[in-house]
Amino acid sequence: MLRRFLEDIDCVFARDPAARHRLEIITTYPGVHALLFHRINHRLWRWHFKWLARWLAGLARWFTGIEIHPGAIIGRRFFIDHGMGVVIGETAQIGDDCTLYHGVTLGGTSWQQGKRHPTLANNVVIGAGAKVLGPITLAEGARVGSNAVVVKDVPPGATVVGIPGRVIRNKEQDESNARRKAFAQRIGFDAYGASADMPDPVAVAIDALLDHVHAMDTQMQNMCKSLKTLGMELEVVKLPDLGVCDVLTPTANEEHLDSKGEEK
Repeated sequence: MLRRFLEDIDCVFARDPAARHRLEIITTYPGVHALLFHRINHRLWRWHFKWLARWLAGLARWFTGIEIHPGAIIGRRFFIDHGMGVVIGETAQIGDDCTLYHGVTLGGTSWQQGKRHPTLANNVVIGAGAKVLGPITLAEGARVGSNAVVVKDVPPGATVVGIPGRVIRNKEQDESNARRKAFAQRIGFDAYGASADMPDPVAVAIDALLDHVHAMDTQMQNMCKSLKTLGMELEVVKLPDLGVCDVLTPTANEEHLDSKGEEK
């Protein structure tokens, strides 16, 4: 129990640069206080002292502003930053090295008995004000943006934002972005849309264009190879540079025109 408590304290140093020493964490961090209460309350709950566990959980909520049901299962090195308004339901399960910020709710969507709250795998981070609802699973390494509402399972390493929550990045998209960036550099284009960190509609449109052009380029290369196998010689055409500088630089015929397009 003591070793687990020390782990919960020491993990704060890695996730909060404001933390200076253990005494400060023990005396001033409500997330640590709430977690210590829960470690005790959960044991009481398992020993069937359920009324006492609920009463102590209510007392912890009064002191910390954090409501954790004694039946919730919480792993090691769990950190609640700031903490005010955090709610964790009875059947919630949280893995190791997870982080929650203030205003997060791990809630249910049904009044039926049984599993009705979320399951968080290891290394999950949930931003301030986010709501994760129902018996869903957030796989390892998932990230939930602030104020998102998540009601569906989240794949490993994915980032979820919005209402309702939608995946804007995962490992497969990271691989696609690397391919887009390499292709854009090859054709001389500054790929504004090569990053999918935010759900920017312009970036999404450019990503789609790059994917389409890449597919066409691949098809053309396959056609050229097939023609060469038939003994045909093809002229190699150098792709033009599509850099922004070329677009903004006036041509020789335009330099002698004024702003109205008339000769100076």
